[in-house]
This record gives sequence, C-alpha cells and structure tokens, in this order.
Amino acid sequence: MRVCLLASGSKGNAIFVEAGSTKILVDAGLSAREVLHRLALIGIDGTELDAILISHEHSDHIRGAGALSRKLRIPLLISYPTSRECLSFIGKTELVEFESGYPFTLKDIQIDPFPTTHDACDPVGFLIECLDGRIGIATDLGTATGLVKDKLKGCRALVLESNHDEEMLLNGPYPWHLKQRIKSRHGHLSNLESAALLDEIIHPGLEGIFLAHLSEVNNDPAVALGVASAMLAGQNVCSPQLFIGEQHRVSGVLKWQT
Repeated sequence: MRVCLLASGSKGNAIFVEAGSTKILVDAGLSAREVLHRLALIGIDGTELDAILISHEHSDHIRGAGALSRKLRIPLLISYPTSRECLSFIGKTELVEFESGYPFTLKDIQIDPFPTTHDACDPVGFLIECLDGRIGIATDLGTATGLVKDKLKGCRALVLESNHDEEMLLNGPYPWHLKQRIKSRHGHLSNLESAALLDEIIHPGLEGIFLAHLSEVNNDPAVALGVASAMLAGQNVCSPQLFIGEQHRVSGVLKWQT
C-alpha cells in the first residue's frame, strides 16, 4: 500500500493511492501534464493508473480530470449528482457513476463513498479498503459528523483536512463573508478541529497521517504540524508517521507491506 499527496491546497488537489494491485488518483485538480509529472516524481507512470476518483465538483479537485481520463483511457468514478454538475467542464469521457453511501468495488479494492458537509452538490469522503487494510480520506468538510468519525475509525492511513489557523483566518485579508464561509459547517476544518477529530479516531493500528488542504493565506505548515504533533504527544495509543500536504510539491510517501 502507498499513499502520497501529489498536491494539496486551494489551487489544486490530487492524491495517489495504491491498495492491493489497484492504483488510483483521488481528485485531479492540477493540469493533466502536471499530475503526470508529479506521479513520475514518485516513480509512477500514469499508464499504471486504473481510475480517477472524484470527491466533488470544485475546480481545485477536477481541473485536469477530464483531460487525464481521456489521455490515459481510464474512467472517472464520480457520484450521480456531481457528474451532472460538472459534465460540461469535464467533457466527454468514460464515467462510472456511484451513489454516496453505497460501497462498490474496483478490481481488488472496495471504495466506500460517505457524505461530508461542504458547499458542493454531493461532497464525499472515501474509505478505501483492501486485504492489507483501510485508507480514510476526508477533506473539504466544515464539520466532522458522527458518520465521518465512524467511517474513519480503524484506518492504517488517514488523509485529513487541516485547512486554517483560526486566528490567522480571523485576522487575515479575506473579506468577512469568505471567512464566514470557511468557518461554517459547509466550509473547512481548522487545525484544532482536525486535531480534535484525530483524537477521537486514533487507534493502535494507525500508521500514517496526512494533513491536507492547508490554506496558503490562513495557515502555515509548521503551525498545522505543531497542532497535530501536540495532540499525538499527549496520547500513548499509537506513533504514526505525520506528513504535510503542500501546494507546489509532493508530500512524503507512506508505504508499507502486509
């Protein structure tokens, strides 16, 4: 199993996941050319991909999805409402539509798309499971609902939103209406909210945590890492590797054997 954040932030998001014999992207918010370049940086040829999994229709998650799907001749896995919302943007390509709340299989993995709270038509997080374990992905959510917490329990790897520092957002340059949107139940998780979510779902088998979707204006990687590290230092349940997602370069790669 391997996980890597190829890009993470408001200008573009893409996550590489290898589980079992299956290789997928979760979102493709960079140009197709840039996604392929960043895959090559971690030793992956784009032709190895089996599919692109889409979380929601915002451009920082789908910018290169259609072009990449056509170039590699692989399907976009996308929810029914999301496909209708962004079809004109994605263009003509192979779509495999799923329904939020209903798990489905792709080769030797099971994908469980679960609803999240965000200002999109049908936003979802993902639980990706194979014989080697589970990977949980939850970004772009304004609050961690009970369902989100339940789905993310028992994972070997987690990709969690840690979007903003609350004081930086409050005192920053964004207009008030945008600050309200980010802080709302349909916005983004702060560093403290992300750490609180993590505190509820950690368990002895958790091996890696990726902090994702950091704001370049309202956050700082060192601040986000500090908040998560402080939470982890206050418990003796597990000692996972901690990775940070950045906009302009790939993260470290979490890799483990059965």
